[in-house]
Amino acid sequence: QVQLVESGGGLVQAGSSLRLSCAASGIIFSIANMAWYRQVPGNQRELVAAITRGGGTNYSGSAKGRFTISRDNTKNTVYLQMNSLKPEDTAVYYCNAERLALPRYSYWGQGTQVTVSS
Repeated sequence: QVQLVESGGGLVQAGSSLRLSCAASGIIFSIANMAWYRQVPGNQRELVAAITRGGGTNYSGSAKGRFTISRDNTKNTVYLQMNSLKPEDTAVYYCNAERLALPRYSYWGQGTQVTVSS
């Protein structure tokens, strides 16, 4: 059974930092591409940051320069360090594990709420 469990969300003031964690089980973590998405009610889920199995990273324009995605394959965990948070970063943040080669899969966590007050 695959599980992605996010943690680290919360209510913070603008300018603060948070670190989200996503612990994976039930998959071979080291060969999965991992990503963080976020969603605001009424909007589509959007990519925030991604990290490949090889460690390559990709960021959305709003995340670039403020957020850092990393992974620890020994702990089956992916992180999202978020600095200089803004009220517009308020959303539910979701962890995603994806494999494009066979066997293909895409799994989601349950989400963690991040609220940034002004």
